Amino acid sequence: MKKNIIFLLVAILAFVNGHAQLLDPVKWTTSIEKKSETNYILTFKGVIEADWHLYSQFTPDGGPLALEVVFKNQKGNYTLVGKAKESKTKTAYNDVFEVNETYFEKKAQIQQEIAIVNSKNTKVEVSLNYQVCKEVCINQEKKFSFEIPTSAAATPKVAAVEKTIVIPAEIDTAKVDSLAPSLGTSYSMEAVPEKAVPAENKTESQRGLWSIFFIAFLSGFAALLTPCVFPMIPMTVSFFTKQSKTRAAGIRNAIIYGVAIILIYVLLGLLVTWIFGADALNALSTNVWFNIIFFLLLVVFAFSFLGAFEIMLPNSWSNKVDSQADRGGVIGILFMALALAIVSFSCTGPIVGTLLVEAASKGGIAPVIGMFGFSLALALPFMLFAMFPGWLQSLPKSGGWLNTVKVVLGFLELALAFKFLSNADLVLQLHLLEREVFLAIWIAIFGTLAFYLFGKITLPHDSPIAHISVGRLSLGIVVLSFTIYMIPGLWGAPLKLINAFPPPMEYSESPLGFGGSGVSVATDKLPEGAKLGPHQIVVFDDYDKGMAYAKIVNKPIMLDFTGFACVNCRKMENNVWSAPKVLSILKNEVVLISLYVDDKRDLPKNEQFVSKSTDSEIVTIGDKWTDFMITTYKTNTQPLYVLTDLKGNSLNVTKPTISYVNVDEFESWLKVGISKFKK
Repeated sequence: MKKNIIFLLVAILAFVNGHAQLLDPVKWTTSIEKKSETNYILTFKGVIEADWHLYSQFTPDGGPLALEVVFKNQKGNYTLVGKAKESKTKTAYNDVFEVNETYFEKKAQIQQEIAIVNSKNTKVEVSLNYQVCKEVCINQEKKFSFEIPTSAAATPKVAAVEKTIVIPAEIDTAKVDSLAPSLGTSYSMEAVPEKAVPAENKTESQRGLWSIFFIAFLSGFAALLTPCVFPMIPMTVSFFTKQSKTRAAGIRNAIIYGVAIILIYVLLGLLVTWIFGADALNALSTNVWFNIIFFLLLVVFAFSFLGAFEIMLPNSWSNKVDSQADRGGVIGILFMALALAIVSFSCTGPIVGTLLVEAASKGGIAPVIGMFGFSLALALPFMLFAMFPGWLQSLPKSGGWLNTVKVVLGFLELALAFKFLSNADLVLQLHLLEREVFLAIWIAIFGTLAFYLFGKITLPHDSPIAHISVGRLSLGIVVLSFTIYMIPGLWGAPLKLINAFPPPMEYSESPLGFGGSGVSVATDKLPEGAKLGPHQIVVFDDYDKGMAYAKIVNKPIMLDFTGFACVNCRKMENNVWSAPKVLSILKNEVVLISLYVDDKRDLPKNEQFVSKSTDSEIVTIGDKWTDFMITTYKTNTQPLYVLTDLKGNSLNVTKPTISYVNVDEFESWLKVGISKFKK
């Protein structure tokens, strides 16, 4: 009898312990609100466990995985009205991905309006695909099904179908027990008090806006030194000093003129933000197609500055504005400022356009801040020279040097354009613009600019020069030095001065460099199917090819379940893998296979299937590795590391998997598994 009781208690404890490991950091409830005879609003409310972050739709590409609201089997029964709306989010700078990530804390609400097309009963199937992170990251897919009845008076039915995620064994059981009350099936939706944004997050956000302001301010000064703007400074100041009855009146009018310039450009920034929306700007700027559009736009701007053609607004606009400027008074001054903006557009337009594109990548009010910085720099000289007319004598005379400034800006615009094309290539993983190709293009651009500054190349609007000035020579030397600095990057040099611009080291056409230095491979070259990963570690991204190679070299396998958008994966690679004692093991004693669970590339049709574990359709490479992880290791968290033998059996019996840990724990775990493999 005692044995039976003990056996029963053990069984109960095992059942409780097994279910205590179920972890689902976000609990969802749904509702439908009828807005009109044909329109409904679908609402998804989520309660997020403490210390977890759920990433927003508007987290930029290149950062953590953004939330997606996916409507399936639409079949023309309904249409979506606009984009899904979100409740309040927070934004903080992520120093791993170098982006401003947007996320929810404590609670999240997503609303999507739909319009019913026909009168039949409509079934709406929706999936929320998102990433939620704390010590580890979880990529989740939640499925919901809404039945919208014919009768408006009828109550819509909502059915929710959810997947269950199992936490890894290394998570502290005490933490899991603390989550037990939230693992039931009934959830309340009381308001959760909003947590204040940490001071460091506010500081990073402010830094981003300050950087936009200073870049825009410097761009405004650059615009001053173009042929369209610089000659207008003495002309405009002379007009105010001669037409005004007193010096004080002249100064006052010049200040009004400067303020009017600032207002015009700030209104432009407000208009752009209002048309697209503060969050939408961020989303658009990180979209693949918009990155390509930005690339083409900047190339057009660059060719304009280089003299291929001029971008001008219609002459009728400037004529009408000029006629209004003759009215005098404050109204006349406002129209004079508008005339300056229109007449100088061929020079300022490309700079303003570039600034708006760059500011859009920051989202929020960055376009307004950018336009304020630009216009302030543009307006200040007009105001200062009006206050101190004697300064006009110290201004250099107009001449060919103004076109030189314009051409230099054209080269800079052209170089910046390829950054946007690189962003699109990275997201699509096309490997068309890898690190060497990008650097080769930049070397060619800045090398050509150096030759131009030395007078060896002339462009259409350049004036003949008998000699070059000391200033032009000095700038040429700086540009040439920068060009030479980039050349070793073709052989794998890190180029820390510009590391935010080229693709990462591992996204390379020749990961070993032309000489293959710094990496020891058995065949003196990368094995078939391998590439160089972080810290020059040889890595496979295909399980079968990696396993086959491990059998050849007779080494254990370390499976690395990771993601392109996994911030904690990057932290492990940067802080733990880089430790010399860990790096030596990863390079020499194991075969590393990295499986990306957020790889969006489609599997071949004959390899797509329905998962037996989750009943989900496995259609992408990421789906395949996610299902492999859930089926084999009963978890869906990243990063996740597993050491296996050549048959795929786990080597670490007491701790088969490990996740986000420190250097010593990771090293110890590796050594235990490797020692067992060698026995």
